[in-house]
Amino acid sequence: MLRTVVSGLAFAALMGGAAFAETFEVQMLNKGADGERMVFEPAFIQAQPGDTIKFIAADKGHNAEVNKGMLPDGADVFKGKINEEIEVTLNTEGVYGVICKPHYAMGMVMSIAVGDVEVPDDFFEGRVPPKAKERFEAQLANLATN
Repeated sequence: MLRTVVSGLAFAALMGGAAFAETFEVQMLNKGADGERMVFEPAFIQAQPGDTIKFIAADKGHNAEVNKGMLPDGADVFKGKINEEIEVTLNTEGVYGVICKPHYAMGMVMSIAVGDVEVPDDFFEGRVPPKAKERFEAQLANLATN
């Protein structure tokens, strides 16, 4: 009897945590609401561990993938195919840099902060095209205001 009660409480605790997880939808667009070309909308998300990001191929020719070197240690890498709608559950706290590979040089990037985090000092190590870096920096300025 006690084993059943303990098992039931453990199951309820696990399910209760899942019930609070959010799903965020991100549109992959040729043109954003503000007229900016080649964008993810929204371009910045503040999430919690266990939240899911759903990338929607609203316009053709885009993908969503985490940029190598722009993800927390121990986080899972994800890479969607062109025109593919993908869902990613982020369980590792940190900052994720997401790109559309074909339009990376044009600045098609987004940032996801999971948990209460700061931008790592080495986030911009490696080659980052100027337009992409400009957009990343603008998005990550949100961390200071959240």
